[in-house]
Amino acid sequence: MSTKRKSFQKIKDFLVFPLRAFTLFENDKFGLSSLASERYDYVSREVIGYCLDVGCGRHNRFIDKYLKGHGIGIDVYPYDGLSQENLIKDVFHFPFNNNTFKSVTFIANLNHIPKSLRDIELKEAYRCLKPGGNIIATMGNPLAEILVHKVVMLYDKLLGTKHDIDSERGMHEEEEFYLTDSEIIRRFKKADFLDIKKKYFWTQWGLNHLFVGWKK
Repeated sequence: MSTKRKSFQKIKDFLVFPLRAFTLFENDKFGLSSLASERYDYVSREVIGYCLDVGCGRHNRFIDKYLKGHGIGIDVYPYDGLSQENLIKDVFHFPFNNNTFKSVTFIANLNHIPKSLRDIELKEAYRCLKPGGNIIATMGNPLAEILVHKVVMLYDKLLGTKHDIDSERGMHEEEEFYLTDSEIIRRFKKADFLDIKKKYFWTQWGLNHLFVGWKK
């Protein structure tokens, strides 16, 4: 079964985005797409081959569900559903050979990499990519990012849910709620990525977007 949304689904998601933004964080309900599955949908359309998903989170969901296992997800925290294959301790050197992957993804998490480690991880992403491969990173509008983080934290506190995976592992002092577009572009360029493009999520009213860069 395809996980990619059809045109009618996108129109529905667009029309009720404010409702989804405050109620559907992880799982699809009521015939509507959650914010998480929507991000995965947009990113999966940019992936061009065997993929490394950095900061994969619970259950390695992007690789397993949206790419049908065609790749590897890695994380530094033992979230539910992750195996030892998914866990890494050394972010200074990803456990993969040079030129292994066709795509590397950072989905809603580049800002959660401690500031002093961001360039290091992006350089590792570049090293692991094949020539002609791409990097994809999502980031929301600054105000939207802060608001959604606060709403998710409030939901967990009041309703006993577990949507806030950042609080689950604990926020590092160098993490941030968002990164500016200029910082993302600057760090991509520093890691030697070229032809960097920004693409908006129109079904989220342009309040979320992704960047794609290429290794020549």
